[in-house]
Amino acid sequence: SHRMNLQYPNPCQRPALHYEQLSANKVRCSVCERRCTITPGNRGVCGARKNLDGELVVLTYGDISSISANPIEKKPIFHCYPGSRALTIGSWGCNFACPWCQNWSISKRQANPSQCNHLSPQDFVDEVHRTDCQGTSFSFNEPTTAFFEYALDVMPLAHNAGLYNTFVSNG
Repeated sequence: SHRMNLQYPNPCQRPALHYEQLSANKVRCSVCERRCTITPGNRGVCGARKNLDGELVVLTYGDISSISANPIEKKPIFHCYPGSRALTIGSWGCNFACPWCQNWSISKRQANPSQCNHLSPQDFVDEVHRTDCQGTSFSFNEPTTAFFEYALDVMPLAHNAGLYNTFVSNG
């Protein structure tokens, strides 16, 4: 029973999926194993999901912090589609705090709703073709917390366009 009628100030904000309404104002996010209980105006550990008036909202829908055409061999699934390239995107936030993180500058930075760098799902798929890549990759920070809803919109479009999809996650 997610309320979908809130008006959001930018395209990077969308109703989050996978949460439980604990009370009129309190929610429990269930997109990752942390199961953050979030009160109004606050965010989960990842920084990408916020309770706005009792509704959990993702702040990073298509909010691109990083984009790069990478060889598939750079991913932990190098044996799939060898010799191909995946257009890889990242956003903001993470549910882990690894001291060795090579992408800490984006994984530990919370989304700033006033600085949305939005790329629509179709524009992302078009960019994959434009950069002569053969697939998509959601990576750089934790894609489950940042891109779950966005990936659900991108991946069918990419698949229908003959592209493969990858998801580099700590989950």
